[in-house]
Amino acid sequence: MNLKVDLAKCDGYANCVAAAPGVFDVSDDTGKVIVLTDRLDEESSDGVVEAVRDCPTRALSVDEGSS
Repeated sequence: MNLKVDLAKCDGYANCVAAAPGVFDVSDDTGKVIVLTDRLDEESSDGVVEAVRDCPTRALSVDEGSS
């Protein structure tokens, strides 16, 4: 799974943090998403997919075919 973040689109709604708190956070300095890990495993994949789906600005995307 290959996660992509477009910081130009991120408005810091933090829906991603609610969906996958072990993967995402929001920076206190910038108000933008921070990816906490570069290792996405099966355990976090459902939350990541939910985060991508729930992002109101479509700042997140995932390629299911890559790891």
